[in-house]
Amino acid sequence: MVTTPEGRVRPLQKGEIAPDAWTQILATCPGINVTVDRGEDHDGGVDDLIWGHHHRIVLAHAGDTDLRFRSTSGGVLSALGSYLLRSRQVEFLLQVRASASEPMRSETILSRTVEEVISCAGVRYGPAAPLGAIREALDRRLPFAFIGKPCDVVGLRLLGRLDPRVGQYCKFALSLQCGGGPEFIKSRDLVRNLGLREEEVSLLRYRGFGNPGRTRIETHDGRAFELTYQEMWDDQSKWCSHSRCRICPDGIGESADVVVGDHWPGCEPSGEDAGFNSVMIRTSKGLQLMAAAAEAGDVRIAREIGLDEMSLHQPHQVTKKEEVWGRLAGLRAAKHLVPDVEGLRLREIASGQPRSKSMAAAKGARRRLRQGRFTEPPVREECK
Repeated sequence: MVTTPEGRVRPLQKGEIAPDAWTQILATCPGINVTVDRGEDHDGGVDDLIWGHHHRIVLAHAGDTDLRFRSTSGGVLSALGSYLLRSRQVEFLLQVRASASEPMRSETILSRTVEEVISCAGVRYGPAAPLGAIREALDRRLPFAFIGKPCDVVGLRLLGRLDPRVGQYCKFALSLQCGGGPEFIKSRDLVRNLGLREEEVSLLRYRGFGNPGRTRIETHDGRAFELTYQEMWDDQSKWCSHSRCRICPDGIGESADVVVGDHWPGCEPSGEDAGFNSVMIRTSKGLQLMAAAAEAGDVRIAREIGLDEMSLHQPHQVTKKEEVWGRLAGLRAAKHLVPDVEGLRLREIASGQPRSKSMAAAKGARRRLRQGRFTEPPVREECK
């Protein structure tokens, strides 16, 4: 995996790939396969057309006040990771954090201590490839937990179908709700608009230290700059999301044990607050984890959440679920490659919508295709 001049993390083929390796790539790549797979956990729970299978939905936050304050919102993912290490249920967590040497970029880490887990607190609005270290994690033959995006969890589950070590050693798959990953140009343009170069930046914190907190940029020579959440995200034309993310049918982590999201009406914060997460518990294993973490005080559960409230607080997830069948149909009609989707109810959801909505989504996808948004320069040898 290399970083292109455009700031995208992409695979670079360095030699001949054997047929059996191609078979594994085609079977496990979450870019071309999106499925619902919760491992061996199939007990109980309820199903919803939009939100999928789940056991329980709660409003919660980290029990540690400092962790809650510094995290992206309520800090539940970091709190669950900390609990798993302290209770010795896992030996490490596979996750990402800001790179120590290039703070505008992300790096994968195997967190072995609570302090390392806390260092990963905070969202990374840019390319990250936590599964780049999955073989290293599996080769250790120790119990671990995984924290990543929904597509990362799908890739992990697909690998588990071919490599039994995934089910044997990865004890929990935890996910954030994802609205689409911004390309690196979002961060690059942010610092350039402040008159900075990447090599001058010593800190880039997108959120946290409050909820939602301010984006903060610091330089090696002591300067500091801050932007509000609204200044960063109100202009949707500058979100710089990957085009693949715009046809993603699973931003809500249907294959995870636990998936965590922001919780503001309309998903738009009106000011700073103490920080809460909506937490969808999708498996019985995740249910046991949340209960144990709450009993230990690592997580505090405020109240239950209903599906109507989830839809109110994450309306973009509902809209995408309703439109993605049309988006994929538009690309398919244009003879463009689209992912194989299994178990995500897309046709059923689309059939309940006005036909005009799916037609508009299909036309929008084809327009982006004509604009070249679904193609990019080939990966070159000089990429690092």
